[in-house]
Amino acid sequence: MIRCKMGMVGIAALLVMGQVSWGHEIQYQAILSSESITTPSPGTGTALVTIDLDTSMMRVQADFTGLNGTTTASHIHCCTVSAGTGNAGVATPVPSFPGFPAGVTSGSYDQTFDLTDPASFNPAFVTANGGTTGSAMNVLLNGLDTSTAYLNIHTSTAPAGEIRGYFSPVPEPATAGLAAIVFLAVIGQTRVRRGC
Repeated sequence: MIRCKMGMVGIAALLVMGQVSWGHEIQYQAILSSESITTPSPGTGTALVTIDLDTSMMRVQADFTGLNGTTTASHIHCCTVSAGTGNAGVATPVPSFPGFPAGVTSGSYDQTFDLTDPASFNPAFVTANGGTTGSAMNVLLNGLDTSTAYLNIHTSTAPAGEIRGYFSPVPEPATAGLAAIVFLAVIGQTRVRRGC
C-alpha cells in the first residue's frame, strides 16, 4: 500500500513540475513558397516567430533561397479574412524589417522586436487596430494564432512579393509532456485499483 501511495505522490509531483517548467513563449512557423501562380518562383524558405508573453518581445527568424529576383523588402502582413489565403496590409515595420538582407537571392534573418515599441509596427496597422501598441499586438497575435498572418519577401522581379508563407502555431513541447503525464496518471490509477 505504501508503494501505491508513493506512486500517486510521484505522479502528483510530475504534474506540478510539468506546470512549473512550462514557458511563456509561443512559436509560429511558416513555409515560404511562390506567391504567384502566373509567374511561379523557385524560391523557398522558412520563417519562425517566437513571442515571449512575459516581455512582449517578438523574435523573427527566416531563411530563404532560390529567388528569381533580388530582395527589396520583407515583413509580416495581417490579417486576411480567411486562414491561409488572401492579402492583408503590412503589420510590421515599413518599408521592410530593419536589417533584412537586401539585394540577394538567398539569405537569413534573425531580429527581435519589442512589441510595446511603436517602431515595431507599421503606423497604419496600429491606427487601424485600436490605436495602441497593445491593441496592435493583440490583433497580430490573433492573426498568428488563426493563420491569417503571413511573412512575404518582395524582390526586384516581384515587387508585390515573390514568396510568402502563412503562420501556424508550433505545438509546444509541454503538450507532449502533458500527454505523457496523463498517461502515467492513468497507469497509476490502474495499479491502485489492482492493489499494486
